[in-house]
Amino acid sequence: MTASSRVKLKPGDTIGILGGGQLGRMLAMAAARLGLKCQVFSPEPDAPAFDVVLNGVCAEYADVERLEMFAADVDVVTYEFENVPAATAMVLAAHKPVLPAYKILETTQDRLIEKDFVAGLGIGTADYADVSSPETLRAAIKRIGLPAVIKTRRFGYDGKGQAIIREGDDFDRIWSELGTKSAILEAFVPFEREISVVAARSADGDVECYDVTENEHRDHILKISRAPADIPEALADQARAIAEKIAVALDYVGVLAVEMFVVANGKGPQVLVNEIAPRVHNSGHWTLDGASISQFEQHIRAIAGWPLGKPLRHGRVTMTNLIGDDILDYERWLTVPGATVHLYGKGAPRPGRKMGHVTQVTPDRPKKG
Repeated sequence: MTASSRVKLKPGDTIGILGGGQLGRMLAMAAARLGLKCQVFSPEPDAPAFDVVLNGVCAEYADVERLEMFAADVDVVTYEFENVPAATAMVLAAHKPVLPAYKILETTQDRLIEKDFVAGLGIGTADYADVSSPETLRAAIKRIGLPAVIKTRRFGYDGKGQAIIREGDDFDRIWSELGTKSAILEAFVPFEREISVVAARSADGDVECYDVTENEHRDHILKISRAPADIPEALADQARAIAEKIAVALDYVGVLAVEMFVVANGKGPQVLVNEIAPRVHNSGHWTLDGASISQFEQHIRAIAGWPLGKPLRHGRVTMTNLIGDDILDYERWLTVPGATVHLYGKGAPRPGRKMGHVTQVTPDRPKKG
């Protein structure tokens, strides 16, 4: 993005959001507090983000005519999920700025390209290999060893499109069930804990990182996030530095999250990058109630060309996802002192479906003099 094409919104301007899920809903709510309007584009008629905006477009992402009409009504376009079709982003970019830049999706939508990008920055990752057939899978296993994790190169999230391979498994069956011709095999990482860093970068190059978050997954879906992570401060500094390095290298504008593993070695713990999420992220939901500025407001500020905020954490924060039937227990959470309940306005609960979340903030204990 050149200086002449820099976005500089003013209150009353309109942001277009691709995707109508809970992330789009929370982005629109953050924008409204800053006096900015939002329009949502989603193919799902019951998308929860439609409930919080005045205008929305329900159409397929391949509908060029509706995309062009959408672009005409907004001043900048962003997205709430990383699997935006490339053609959709290109159509919109021909009319209005798209932030983060759609070319970044070429890196982050493909796990192999993403791993090559991260490794090229000198940042540690699990050992990995390109896999395109049962024969190349066997060769990769021979080099990397078992256990290992095979993943589709594209369109995987919350554990979908991946499988763990162990000694004695039927490699041909696993490859067939994965249902793809392009995959990546990654060495299994015996991690001590999973962490993430949510970072924001402005078009001017300013970067703000939130405190490192520790994440607990159940059935491959994030269940609990805690901030700050229970890791040494030096390791937290290293994790934030990695996130900033990635944001700068991508020339990123907006909020992104970098998921990492903490692993032990002979010299002490170190971090390895697992994935990059080029959007606001579930592990950053704690910032809504636990920080002076949420990840959603920070993203809106970045794409609007406004100054980023300095995120100050209010205390020790726990975020609990309400997944599937967990939502039926929302009234109990409403009675918990200090808990803030966020319900996404979705329909019937389904296994694995994120229906809401709860944040709990405990003030930091004063340091002893």
